[in-house]
Amino acid sequence: MRLRPILAAAALVCLAGAAQAECYADYKAKRDNPLRLHYGVAQVSACNKKAAKAELAPRLAAGGWKLLNVISTFGPEGLNERQSSAGDYFLRF
Repeated sequence: MRLRPILAAAALVCLAGAAQAECYADYKAKRDNPLRLHYGVAQVSACNKKAAKAELAPRLAAGGWKLLNVISTFGPEGLNERQSSAGDYFLRF
């Protein structure tokens, strides 16, 4: 019967990993020459602004954008209210 606690622990680890995957950040970014700005929403691995900034900056840079700031981080419950504002940049990066 020692298998049951191990399976329970494994299930908790899987659930914790799934919960972490449900983090998002909304941000502002820019491109120069000509100046272009955008507001976007991206999935991130940690629900805090500092970690989201570190994760998003290189992703955006690869697409030619510079991250200006991370506005907030949130869970899936905040996606619907931000989708129309983000437009083409909703979950793009």
